[in-house]
Amino acid sequence: MKQNLLKFSSLSLALAICLGAASCGEGEKTQAPAAGVKAAKQAEGTLPNYRYVDIDTVLAKYNLAKDYNEEMLRMQTNMESEVKRHESSIQSFVSKMQNKMQNNGYLSQESYKADEQTVANMQQNAQRSVASLQSNFESAAMKAQKAVNDSIEAFIKSYNAKRGYDAIFLKAATLYINPALDITDEVVEGLNASYNKVKK
Repeated sequence: MKQNLLKFSSLSLALAICLGAASCGEGEKTQAPAAGVKAAKQAEGTLPNYRYVDIDTVLAKYNLAKDYNEEMLRMQTNMESEVKRHESSIQSFVSKMQNKMQNNGYLSQESYKADEQTVANMQQNAQRSVASLQSNFESAAMKAQKAVNDSIEAFIKSYNAKRGYDAIFLKAATLYINPALDITDEVVEGLNASYNKVKK
């Protein structure tokens, strides 16, 4: 669980990250990069007009993703504690039943069956409680994933509107790509700067 809990499908990331003159949102299709942007890119030398991002590094360093991961870890810890609490309670009751049996404490079959039913009820309550916590966890994880994904997508669109790259790829989608094309640190810095402003 030390790894990031927020994972993104390759499709949604491709939609969020791969941007270009022909593949951006509809509102951007009619907006060509300014002449100054093109000139600046040409001045960079022989580098092609695309870049790449290491999404694992982004998720590890982006404060929004880190905050959501901490929230998910707290929820998971609470869920594990709840499971242990139920297990302990059930085991304690079963131990009392065993001691009662060994000491001939049950005066009738009905009293023993009543305790058996109590254990069954405790197990059912435990299952319902844990299932509810699991459902809440999964729902929160999906919302967190969408929030982070939407945030990254919005930033990349804004970022690329100023840079005018033909495409921004995911590093994981390539077998090899020139390290000089890596803009991961720049993206992380921009994401955190924007997120910190919102938090303040």
